[in-house]
Amino acid sequence: MTTTIIGFPRIGEKRELKFATEKYWKHEITQSELLQTARDIRLKHWKLQQQAEIDLIPVGDFSFFDGFLDTFFALNIVPKRFRQLELSTLDEYFALGRGFQDEKRSVKALPMKKWFNTNYHYLVPDWDDHTDVKLVGTKLFDEIKEAKVAGVNNPKAVIIGPYTLLKLSRFSGSKKAPDFLEDVVNAYAEILNKVSELEVGWIQIDEPALCFDVNVEDRQLFNQLYTSLLSQKGQLKVLLQTYFGDIRDVYEDTQKLDFDGIGLDLVATSHNVELIQENGFDDQKVLFAGIINGRNIWRNSYQSSVKTLKSLGVKNVILSSSSSLLHVPFTAASETQLPPDVQQHLAFAVEKLDELHDLNLILEGNGQEVLNKNTALFKNIRHPESEKVRTRVASLTASDYVREPGRNEREKIQKAEFNLPVLPTTTIGSFPQTRDVRQNRAKFRRNEISREEYDQFNKDKIKRIVEFQEDIGLDVLVHGEYERNDMVEYFGEKLDGFVFTKNGWVQSYGTRGVKPPIIWGDVSRNAPITVDASVYAQSLTDKVMKGMLTGPVTIFNWSFPREDIQPKESVTQIALAIQDEVLDLEEHGIKIIQIDEAALREKLPLRKTDWFKEYLDWAIPAFRLVHSSVQPTTQIHTHMCYSEFGDIIQAIDDMDADVISFEASRADLVLIDQLVQAHFETEVGPGVYDIHSPRVPSVEEIQKIIEGFLTKLPIKSLWVNPDCGLKTRGEKETFDSLKNLVEATKRVRSSLHETSGSI
Repeated sequence: MTTTIIGFPRIGEKRELKFATEKYWKHEITQSELLQTARDIRLKHWKLQQQAEIDLIPVGDFSFFDGFLDTFFALNIVPKRFRQLELSTLDEYFALGRGFQDEKRSVKALPMKKWFNTNYHYLVPDWDDHTDVKLVGTKLFDEIKEAKVAGVNNPKAVIIGPYTLLKLSRFSGSKKAPDFLEDVVNAYAEILNKVSELEVGWIQIDEPALCFDVNVEDRQLFNQLYTSLLSQKGQLKVLLQTYFGDIRDVYEDTQKLDFDGIGLDLVATSHNVELIQENGFDDQKVLFAGIINGRNIWRNSYQSSVKTLKSLGVKNVILSSSSSLLHVPFTAASETQLPPDVQQHLAFAVEKLDELHDLNLILEGNGQEVLNKNTALFKNIRHPESEKVRTRVASLTASDYVREPGRNEREKIQKAEFNLPVLPTTTIGSFPQTRDVRQNRAKFRRNEISREEYDQFNKDKIKRIVEFQEDIGLDVLVHGEYERNDMVEYFGEKLDGFVFTKNGWVQSYGTRGVKPPIIWGDVSRNAPITVDASVYAQSLTDKVMKGMLTGPVTIFNWSFPREDIQPKESVTQIALAIQDEVLDLEEHGIKIIQIDEAALREKLPLRKTDWFKEYLDWAIPAFRLVHSSVQPTTQIHTHMCYSEFGDIIQAIDDMDADVISFEASRADLVLIDQLVQAHFETEVGPGVYDIHSPRVPSVEEIQKIIEGFLTKLPIKSLWVNPDCGLKTRGEKETFDSLKNLVEATKRVRSSLHETSGSI
């Protein structure tokens, strides 16, 4: 039997690509040095797959920033405003993801959204009526040649497919997806031809968008694309690769179309297994069976996987990962600090390669010893349990999820309590984590400084940033979060039930990585987490200080969860732990508390019919549980970012927060219209500038955005803030941007006063 994977992590075992790319952006290394780092990483990853005896090795899955960006950049889908910058090819590529600014020019980055239901972000291509789709990029072909020179004799070319490209794109002109169909097919046909000329046996065309609901028009588009494209494939074998869900709406079509292989995720859902069992599978095609979980870090149960595979009755099978392995860390081998009973159950990307090899041995009848060892491992899992936690969860009633009085009454009470100006200004929470902040944390962890020295450094930072916020005139302040490494990891470290890796980095977007905690036992809070820092910050100012927490759904979604209990159980445990922190903050005089749910939409099932019964019916109540017991004078904020929120607006309103801030600047403010249409009741702070780009927005730019908001949203409901936390930005750009934000708000207030005589 043959083995393969869909893709491999690309940031490097020690995040080599991240550091090299950021050095390039700072002009500390040359382009050739960056390209050499990339070549070294690719070569290492191919060798690892060869050593694990992976038969079909993906080539083309590497990316400097985003694989989706690689695809549309290669197809010449680049807005005119970027071409006018006249940058080098690589710098133009980076400008699409980061924006660009110099003394004379300033261009916003492309919109960025979550990649299906993951924490990975992709850039949204912007098509207008002048978009000229044609193959201009050579990245895929160059990497195939590179792989062959390196001794990879069985490369599998990888590219994101035309259907997913069109479905995830933004069309800003009068032309829509069908109008570009012929050009898109021609461009992809040229790709197939060039790959075939390089004597590659398989090309993997990723079409995860087929796992969304596919309506009649979508299905017609899919069939039109591939009826034409597959007629031009020649001898090249074409794999239709899907992941993150099932393809129930087009399964019949995939069997009829001239694909040589169909890749199905057998982990994320049981529907694909049922589709095969109930409808059969074409014996002339190869099933690329996604049986190794590409999104969680636990070892595969070989007994369970073998049972699933044998139940399918498919003649031609290639074993594969369920998705790209870029969603898991590089290797568990270095995590020797973890308790042995945890470490032995971990399988990161490198270990998953070995699991594919093991499964292959078992299915070929040569792996009985491997199977026995794996079966014994699963019989001896010992997750720490807490009777107190489980009793507390079991005793919850419906009233524990309801806050009184209602939102409209609370709004009146809070307006009187805080007496804030119209268009109150604030930030999302974090301020730049400069090098000295990271060094202070590292010194403390290495026991080079005392707890007192560590805390005093952070207090000095808090004092400085509070003074800065007061000086520029922000209305609601934050303490800057200098004591926090990551918005999820920090809380996980303070809660029972979590364990942590040293090098478990996973790419989130561009060069940004996260290190998700691992949920291993029952979760509870054993001591206050944020109270000291928030109380100290409040003591420095007469302005209101916002307490900053991460919500239960985000903590869960940005962790690697247990698989032995239902998500609802884990999230409810986390919600009760955060509820304890909320009530502690309130008791210590913190009157505004922000509970971030940046990842609320992240694990939303791809099928709308599954949204409530499989997710929202427990995710939304979990958030309400966190804040349901606070006083009406305590104002609850939440924050969300970089997702399609328009289709769950009502569910977000049902969270019953008092204020919500969200990303809007990269999405051309589309969400504003959706809020209006849904009669959204929660006060809102749509981000007025993009913090994921280093460019500084001008006062005039921000003023125009605020004035645009006011044409659609009532002034009494509108807050002014950046679109996300500021941790990853530099101080100068952050301070300049916030000064412009405050000045722009003052100008709008003044204009309103002049117009109406009062506001």
